[in-house]
Amino acid sequence: MNTLKTMILMALLAGLMVAVGGAAGGPRWATVMLVVSLAIDGFAYWFSAPLVLRAYKAQDVTPAEAPELCAIVRALAERAGLPMPRVAIIESDVPNAFATGRDPEHAVVAVTTALMETLDRDELAGVLAHELTHVKSRDILTSSIAAAMASVISWAAQMAFFFGGRDDDDDSTSLAVAFVAPIAAALIQLAVSRSREYAADEGSGELTGNPLALARALAKLEDSARHTRPPEDATPATAHMFIVNPFAGMKSKIARLYATHPPTEERIHRLEAQARNI
Repeated sequence: MNTLKTMILMALLAGLMVAVGGAAGGPRWATVMLVVSLAIDGFAYWFSAPLVLRAYKAQDVTPAEAPELCAIVRALAERAGLPMPRVAIIESDVPNAFATGRDPEHAVVAVTTALMETLDRDELAGVLAHELTHVKSRDILTSSIAAAMASVISWAAQMAFFFGGRDDDDDSTSLAVAFVAPIAAALIQLAVSRSREYAADEGSGELTGNPLALARALAKLEDSARHTRPPEDATPATAHMFIVNPFAGMKSKIARLYATHPPTEERIHRLEAQARNI
């Protein structure tokens, strides 16, 4: 089912890019954007994880360098029946985490230094179990492709804005594309993320046997996101990859378009309900 959803997402994003190209430059640009979208799909499959990790300056760590972190990841991966993923750390004052990669055999779990400093061991395990649930469900491929395609859609919209519409159209076409395309990309990210976040939360509770630990972690991460600036390298195109939206504290209407995660209060409520049923 996840594979089918990923294929549908790729088709939708490709269609958006073709629409952007057609509105900006006619059939020729529509064809160009179709070719670009196919190339981006392939590129995202093979290279999205290294690019995201490089963008956030994530550094791989060994068990000798981060013994507790790696030990928790290994224990949870074994419990979930997953191969041991690579573990990476991001130097950041904002606590957060994400997983990336094209499949469980090539997965990477990345956490910020602030996450390890903010959470206790049980809470950290809850966050890591959430990310490993994304790995097991193969959500990470979909997230990576969505990030890559959303970035390209935004780029195409900017090109439409700067170069103008077709000769037989007025500038309103390009202006419409420039504003609508990023919104469309954000809405697709929203559709991708919300249901899968609930499922990953539930999977974390099952994997650790302690849903309340993740609930406490989410409360801490949400509070931090609302009272601190997003990480310097964070972009809206990758916001959906994190366990908590790094742009939660932004109040603008544009920021609200990138509300890629379900309300944290509802996530906590569901985890509390899960805990009562264990």
